[in-house]
Amino acid sequence: MGAQKKGATARVSEDPEELARHPLQAILLADSFTTKFRPITLERPKVLLPLVNIPMINYTLAWLESAGVEEVFVFCCAHSKQVIDYLESSEWSSQPNFSVTTIESHNSISAGDALRLIYERNVIHGDFVLISGDTVSNMSLTQALQEHKDRRKKDANAIMTMVVKQSKPSPITQQSRLGTDELFMAINPVTKQLLYYEDKAEYSKGFISLDKTLIADNPSVILHNDKQDCYIDICSQEVLSLFTDNFDYQHLRRHFVKGLLVDDIMGYKIFTHEIHSSYAARIDNFRSYDTISKDIIQRWTYPFVPDVLCGSSAIKVERQGTYRASDVTLSRSAQFGSFTFIGQGTKIGNDTKISHSVIGERCTIGSNVTIEGSYIWNNVTIEDGCQLRNAIVCDGVILKSGAVLQPGVILSFKVVVGQQFVVPAYSKVSLLQQPTQQDSDEELEYADSTSGTGELRSDKLNGDIAPDLSETASELGTGGVGYIWTVFEGAYDEEWRHSVAPIPTDKLVKLMLDKDEDEELLTQDGNVISASRELKTDSDGNGSEDDGNEDSRDDYVSFEKEVEATFLRAVHENVKVDLAVLEVNALRLSYNMASVDCGGAIFYSMMKLAVESPHNSASELHRNAADIVTTWQKLLKSFLHDIDEEIEVILKFEEMCLESAKEFAALFPQILHLLYDKEILQEDAILRWADEKEGADESDKVFLKRSEKFIQWLREAEEEEDDEDE
Repeated sequence: MGAQKKGATARVSEDPEELARHPLQAILLADSFTTKFRPITLERPKVLLPLVNIPMINYTLAWLESAGVEEVFVFCCAHSKQVIDYLESSEWSSQPNFSVTTIESHNSISAGDALRLIYERNVIHGDFVLISGDTVSNMSLTQALQEHKDRRKKDANAIMTMVVKQSKPSPITQQSRLGTDELFMAINPVTKQLLYYEDKAEYSKGFISLDKTLIADNPSVILHNDKQDCYIDICSQEVLSLFTDNFDYQHLRRHFVKGLLVDDIMGYKIFTHEIHSSYAARIDNFRSYDTISKDIIQRWTYPFVPDVLCGSSAIKVERQGTYRASDVTLSRSAQFGSFTFIGQGTKIGNDTKISHSVIGERCTIGSNVTIEGSYIWNNVTIEDGCQLRNAIVCDGVILKSGAVLQPGVILSFKVVVGQQFVVPAYSKVSLLQQPTQQDSDEELEYADSTSGTGELRSDKLNGDIAPDLSETASELGTGGVGYIWTVFEGAYDEEWRHSVAPIPTDKLVKLMLDKDEDEELLTQDGNVISASRELKTDSDGNGSEDDGNEDSRDDYVSFEKEVEATFLRAVHENVKVDLAVLEVNALRLSYNMASVDCGGAIFYSMMKLAVESPHNSASELHRNAADIVTTWQKLLKSFLHDIDEEIEVILKFEEMCLESAKEFAALFPQILHLLYDKEILQEDAILRWADEKEGADESDKVFLKRSEKFIQWLREAEEEEDDEDE
C-alpha cells in the first residue's frame, strides 16, 4: 500500500553509527479518544474508516514509510482487535525496512495515558514522530528533522517541533476549512519558538490575554490566527517522561502543549516548522473528512492518491478528476460528473446522476438516482428514484425506492431506509440505540459495559448478532430498520458546523449579521483582533505614514490571496454563487476593504485561473477566460455597483497584462469585448476609461491603442442611438 519510498534522506545524522543505533521511530495513535464520529465508531475504529475507499491508517503509514521512518508503534485501544487484525493481514506486516508493531490497551482514556504506557514499554530510543492514524500528508521530514536536531544540540530544552501550515479561518464562522476552531498562535519569527497556543480563544471579547513577559522576553512576536496545526510532532524522549511525571497531561494540545508554555520552572521549549507547498491535515470531524477527501481526489496529496496506493491497473484516472475501477458496470444513460470516484464491482442504472461523490465497492445503484457530494461505502444498495445530497452512507445500507437523504445525514452500518422516506437533515441513524448519557469529547469511542454503549463485538459486524429493532420501523418508514439519534440540546450548531454538507445560507447570513453587530461594538471599544501581524510595544505604535501605507498594501495582498483561495474553492467544490458572495463579503469585512476591492480581487482570480488552466494558443486562452467569466459573471457583478468600480476592473486588467498575466496582453481588446458582452462592463465605463487615457503618457496608452477599433465601434453605436432618439 505504500508509495514509492523516497525517505532515506529524511534520517538526519552526521554520525552513521548513531543512525544505526537509533532508527527513526514513530508513535501512531490509532484511537482519537473522541466521539465526533459516532455512531459510526461504535462499530468500527476511526482509523479503519474508508477515505476515498482506502482505510485512513493506510495514508498515515504510507507517508511514514516514504518519509524514512523505520519503526512504527501503533497504539490501539477502542476496537483494538479490529485494528490489530487488519494490520496483521495487510502488507504492512511484511514491509522490508519498515516494521509496524501494535501496542494494545483496554483502559487508556486519553492520549496522555497512551504515551505513559508506551514510556513503560521502553520501546522509544531517540527522537520520534508523533502522529494520529487519521492524518494525511506528503511533506518531507528532512528539513523539520534537521531543524529539530540542530536546536537540540544547542539547547537540550528544545524538546518538540510542531508542524504548521497557513490556513486562514473563515471570517464568518471562525472555522478553518477543516471545520476546526480558529487557532491563535504566538510565534517568535526569528527562532520559530511557539509562545502561545489557544484553539478556543474568546474571540467575542475582541482580545486575548498574553503574559507581558512573553513580549518582554522576545524582541519580536507575531500573533497568528492564520495557521493550521497539522498534528505532526517531532519529539525528543523527554516528551514521554514528562507525560509520566504529570498525570494531569491528558490531551496533547489542551494540557501538554499549553502546560509547557506556561511552565517557566522547567524551561522546556516547543518550536514550529511551517510547510508551504506540501500537504498535511488531520481528519477531526465530518467536515474535515469531506474536505480531505476532496483534496485527495484533486491530487493535492500526491503521491498518496488512490491510483498510486491501489495501483494504476486497478483504478483509472479520467478527465475532470474522475476515478473509475476497471470492472464498473455503468449504464449508457448514467452520468457521473467531475471529482467522482466509482469503486470496484459497482453497478449503476439508467439515467442516474453522480457528481462530487465517492462510491465504494460492490454497490448496486438503481435508475433515476441522484447522488451529489456524498460518500457511499461498500456493499450499499440504493434502489430506483433515491436522492442523496451531502451524506455519508456506511457499509451494507439499503435505501428503498424513492428514499431521500437530506444534507448532512449519516447512516451507520446496515441501516435500512423505507420507501419514499425522507431522512431529515443532519440526522444520525444507527442500528444501535443512542447512549442514554451525553458523553464528553474526551471519552473513548466506547465506554465500559455498565454504560449501555459497550464495545460492539466484531461478530456483530458480520451479522451474527443483531439488536432488537422490531419497534423501530416507523422511525425510517415502511420497511425501515434503525434508530434516528436525537440531537442533544445545544448541540445543533455543532452538527451543521461539522457536517459534510455546506453550511446553510441562512446560517451564514445570521453569522454575518451577528458579526457586523459585534464588530460595531468592538470598534467603539477599540478592541478588534485583526489579521495576523507582529506585536509592537506602545512606544513602537506611532509609525510613519509610509509604514501605514505599507501595512495597507500588505493587507490588500493578503486580502487578494484570500479571495483567490475562496474563488478556487468555489470552482473546485461547485459552491453556489450566493455562498461565494457571502464568503467574499465576510473577507471584505474582516480586512476592512471596499466593494471595489472585492471586484478587482475576483476578476484577478478569474483571469489567473484562465492563465493557469491548460491552453496551447491564444484562442484557447480566450476560450478559458470566456468559460470562467460566463460561469462566474454573477459573482463578479455582485461587487460592481457603479461606473467607477467597473473602470477599476479595466485598470486591474491593464496591470495584470503588464505584470502577472502578460499572456493576456495580446487579447486585451477581446477580453474587454467579452466583459461588455456579458454586461459586466457598461459602455459608459469603457468610454470613460478611454477618455481618461487620452491625456496620459504614450507608455500608458498601450492597451487603449490596441482597443481602438472596439472603442470606435462603441462610439459609433452610441451616436447611432442618439440619432435615433432625435
